[in-house]
Amino acid sequence: MKKDTIKWVAVMLSVILLSFELQHKPTIYLIGDSTVRNSNDQYWGWGTLLSNFLDTTEISVANHAMAGRSTRTFVKEGRWTRLDSLFKPGDYLLIQFGHNEGSKPDTSRQGYRGVLRGIGQDSVVLDWGEAKTEVVRSYGENLRRFIIQAKSKGVQPVVLSMIPRNQWDADGNVKRADQDFGLWARQIAEEQEVPFVDLNRITADKYQQMGPDEVKSKYFPGDHTHTNKAGAELNAASVVEGLKALNHPITNYLN
Repeated sequence: MKKDTIKWVAVMLSVILLSFELQHKPTIYLIGDSTVRNSNDQYWGWGTLLSNFLDTTEISVANHAMAGRSTRTFVKEGRWTRLDSLFKPGDYLLIQFGHNEGSKPDTSRQGYRGVLRGIGQDSVVLDWGEAKTEVVRSYGENLRRFIIQAKSKGVQPVVLSMIPRNQWDADGNVKRADQDFGLWARQIAEEQEVPFVDLNRITADKYQQMGPDEVKSKYFPGDHTHTNKAGAELNAASVVEGLKALNHPITNYLN
């Protein structure tokens, strides 16, 4: 093959590769628990409905959240590793955990999802027997690692506080997560200089205006954590509202 031909082929390949890069359709990846991904006759997660607010000809939504998972088990089961292999520069990552983190971390049925509280970098080592051990970190440290690894792939993370449960205190106010998991999510977002959507506050404010009876009848057909489709739609709208308040690039893809 002549040198001129080789050069021409090399140039054409470069043009084709550049064209593919320019045509890359960004993806919004979602990670979390059942409040992000759940779709059946009774319970729905807001991530299932987020695409309804977006122009999906221009951007995709890939919901990798899984019911029952915490930041700890999401990593332990290899879900994060699989997701990390899919990331491309220009993608987005929305992170919402908190509902399954609260138990003391141990090897029991009750504690297998639990994490250390707070945002510290301390850890504990659990012995599962047969020479199998597990390092368990704090909720904040797990979020920190998600963010750092996503950034290293050119992905833009957004941290969200957990949606509020249908729980009310004696004064008639919605119980909020602003003293624990919601607070720690905010602190990590600020530390890592990534956007934070206070989903817990945005939706809790809406619940507060309605009152417990209306919230229960409209959105919570069973337990106090999982909403129906209407509740998931409300939470998806709250996510969009939070992104709009940040003037986040994702809002460029809204319908």
